[in-house]
Amino acid sequence: MFGGFVGFNQNQGGDWGINLLNKVASSTIRHLFTRSESVEVEVSCNPSSKLLQGTIDSFKMRGSGLVIRQDFRTEEMSFETDAVALDFSSVLKGKIALKQPTQAIAKVKLTEADLNHSFEADLVRKRLENLSLPELAKISQGKPVSFADIKLTLLSENRIKILAKAQWSDRTVPIGLSCTIFVAKRRKIKFEDIQFESENVPASEQKISQQLTEALGTILNEMVDLDRFDLDGVKLRLNRLETKGKSLIFSGYAQIQRVPNQG
Repeated sequence: MFGGFVGFNQNQGGDWGINLLNKVASSTIRHLFTRSESVEVEVSCNPSSKLLQGTIDSFKMRGSGLVIRQDFRTEEMSFETDAVALDFSSVLKGKIALKQPTQAIAKVKLTEADLNHSFEADLVRKRLENLSLPELAKISQGKPVSFADIKLTLLSENRIKILAKAQWSDRTVPIGLSCTIFVAKRRKIKFEDIQFESENVPASEQKISQQLTEALGTILNEMVDLDRFDLDGVKLRLNRLETKGKSLIFSGYAQIQRVPNQG
């Protein structure tokens, strides 16, 4: 009878601990993002009493409408960890502290609208405005060049199309390109097989527009690096990407040294 009573309390304590961890984890994850529409957390721990010793089998998160650093919205994001060893006393204090690093498989979905909005972010704009690169200086006679009014369209088979305007002094030149995107070194997005799209470019501007298009392709290839978006203690890596309708889907993993307190 006494043994049964102890067993009951252990199970109850484990269930209580999992409920608490769910709440703390949900709150912690929400604070990693500027805004979020929904965040769902699921802790797997069998038996549940293992949590009191700081061990869980896996940790799953699924969120939608998650905004990173003010301007970068993801339509959906999910991840699932391996087994996790954590300090349960930290959970009682409303935080999550890992006893050892862990890894999670991750999936991120961006819409075409999300991608176009990201071109308006300060972090991106400063890499596309007032550029004095040698290849541009030859075209603009030494004047700084800015790329603006960028519109990206997702195509099938991991291809995209980009229309934009190159501006310097009082000159504006429309440009257009299509290319294939792929993952390089598990952290960079590269733009390959860049082709000049001339349908919206006047015949008199096509030569200079093609030169500017090639320059923009070079700039884009140096721009998207996940290391610039890493959270403190979390390193993101990609395995593959796929264009699917009006969405761009990334799959990869996260190496988690510690759980950050905020994004």
